[in-house]
Amino acid sequence: MKNYILAHDLGTTGNKATLYDREGRLVSSAFHAYNTRYDFTGWAEQNPEDWWQAVCNSTRKLLSQIPGLRADEVACITFSGQMMGCVPLDKHARPLRNAIIWADQRAVAQQNWLAERINPADVYRITGHRLSASYSLPKMLWLRDNQPDTYKATYKFVHAKDSIVARLTGKFVTEPSDGSSMNLYDLEKGTWSDRIIDAAELDVAQLPDLVRSIDVVGELLPEVADEIGLVAGTPVVIGGGDGSCAAVGAGVWREGAAYNYIGSSSWIALTAKQPIYDPDEKTFTFGHIVPDMFMPTGTMQAAGASYQWTRDQLCPIEVQAAQSVGVSSYEIINLNAEKSPVGANGLIYLPYLMGERSPRWNPRARGAFIGLTIRHTRADMVRAVLEGVTMNLRVILDAFTKQGAKIEAMRVIGGGSRGRFWNRVMADIYGVPVQRLAILEEATSMGAAVAGGVGVGLYKDFSISEQMNQIAETVQPDPAAQKAYAKVFPIFEACYQQLLPIYDMIAENEG
Repeated sequence: MKNYILAHDLGTTGNKATLYDREGRLVSSAFHAYNTRYDFTGWAEQNPEDWWQAVCNSTRKLLSQIPGLRADEVACITFSGQMMGCVPLDKHARPLRNAIIWADQRAVAQQNWLAERINPADVYRITGHRLSASYSLPKMLWLRDNQPDTYKATYKFVHAKDSIVARLTGKFVTEPSDGSSMNLYDLEKGTWSDRIIDAAELDVAQLPDLVRSIDVVGELLPEVADEIGLVAGTPVVIGGGDGSCAAVGAGVWREGAAYNYIGSSSWIALTAKQPIYDPDEKTFTFGHIVPDMFMPTGTMQAAGASYQWTRDQLCPIEVQAAQSVGVSSYEIINLNAEKSPVGANGLIYLPYLMGERSPRWNPRARGAFIGLTIRHTRADMVRAVLEGVTMNLRVILDAFTKQGAKIEAMRVIGGGSRGRFWNRVMADIYGVPVQRLAILEEATSMGAAVAGGVGVGLYKDFSISEQMNQIAETVQPDPAAQKAYAKVFPIFEACYQQLLPIYDMIAENEG
């Protein structure tokens, strides 16, 4: 009997294979790492052959961990994957060079060339995204300009998960979540944009076909079945990009639901029936793995990274104490930070340690403590850091609500969401209940598994995600704290605006 969903999450550091049963329970998981090459400043590449080996090795390892499990009990294979990449494949689904991954920024010249041929504001309105070297289209054009032989030989340009699907099935396809991360996808039409393709002078035949994330796109080919350790003919459901899969894993599959991922970076995303176009382009919108839905998103650079910097640079005493008693250093740091009142005694922190993406889109932005006096303590500084990160995320949240989005509560996942103190700060600054989920770091593979289960009929619909990852605790906003933050938030915003000319001066001095 076909009882299991095999989900692969092709991340930046490695591939995680997970197995879920008919009831949506995580049965087992296995991880296989791979490397990233940074040959030049702004470059980031991975070898797709490493992805293939990771998928094969983790699949075999995963199945071997479960006594008595037969390969023919797997109902389907499905995928989540890193987004915004460029993987050139030949007709046999073999890579022609290393993949240019999401973190690569080499294609600025191609971005600027495109901006002369099509209004960037129109690109935002068509695709839901700013025109940026981060996305697939400028990376494809970089290949055309710099490695023309590879470009001409490319049969299809795809994403990480799509390259594996092509090798498994012989089908060259993608879906709305990854398609919308290319600067090429017309969000509202659900097709490739003829206008952008014409402006970029692309051959549309080099783009993959578009399907739904829940579609069975093919079956496992006999020639690769033994290598991966599964039965030929096993259905393959394409799944989606990692951000959209994480949304479903967080239970964010219907309108009104939102989630906040807190890792090194952080994003807020929600499920909506229509794209959200921000007048100032603070946010962006992906297609969702839930058919006919969208995922408006805003991603900041240094959320958990700010917290980690604070721990490493300001809290050696807490780190040492945590080591001596065998607990997380953040637990002790939070206990100390709670001694500081709401607003951190007037101390403001700007969380721009790595420049900023959403909501500022300013690579010149820098971090800062503002209002520091001799009476401030380390507790004030830690609390200010958590408040500053959360207020920056509040700017993203406000961009959504100003365009009419209704958000009932904020679900939180990721390692940074473990601390109840930070959850409370979030609830008070966001002004909505914060719901910490039971499973914080498996949401991405879980979302892919849901797409696969729905695709083959093992799961009725996406609502099973709320059963798979239940709410562990809800923190309600405190009215008194909300009132206090209402006075602090405008100061936070004014601090950033007033420092804009200073950021430019610093950049010119560094340059």
